[in-house]
Amino acid sequence: MKLIRVAVAAAVVGVALTACSSPMEAGAAAVVGHERISARDLNKNVQEYEAALRKVNIDPSQLGVSVNQFVLSRMAEQSRQQQLADKFGVQVSDTEIDTAAADKGEQQTAEMNLLSKGVAPTNPRGYLRAMIGVNKVIEKFGGSQNQQAVEKFKVEYNGLAPVFSPRYGKIGQQGFVDAGRFGKPSVTTEQTDQAQQQQSQG
Repeated sequence: MKLIRVAVAAAVVGVALTACSSPMEAGAAAVVGHERISARDLNKNVQEYEAALRKVNIDPSQLGVSVNQFVLSRMAEQSRQQQLADKFGVQVSDTEIDTAAADKGEQQTAEMNLLSKGVAPTNPRGYLRAMIGVNKVIEKFGGSQNQQAVEKFKVEYNGLAPVFSPRYGKIGQQGFVDAGRFGKPSVTTEQTDQAQQQQSQG
């Protein structure tokens, strides 16, 4: 069985995933800023992602979280990043997206790199555009090594904290902590890596 090192939703420059408690619009899986992620869109993305996992013979249990939660976290993060990129007028070229799509990261292949981030390799361009765009926002502020730039980014980023429907679980500082009726609780990336090492040694 192939192993996948999951990149559990971690914001750029280390900003923690947060969520607010507020009334949730019927039929919404999450609301991020002025955008609504519908349960229908989530289900579509989950189906695409599960199909991609099956294609490379990966058991969804390797994720350490339910597929619904993992994909929803990625969709919320993508929306958050794209809204920031749009707000500050950064542009991302097709060439930049193509280059990012070929990046293997810490995985064996570029395809596995996308899967580790909750993205179906058949439809990655929206995710990649948002990811590149938000990095350009930080550079526009002064770069990730500039503390003032980082603090400015945090303010903007935290202003788009997602509100998740409680049906998908509870949110803690590191993401979903209670899968509720959708499966087992989430684990940390470190725990996931340890489990993968045990599997590879077994």
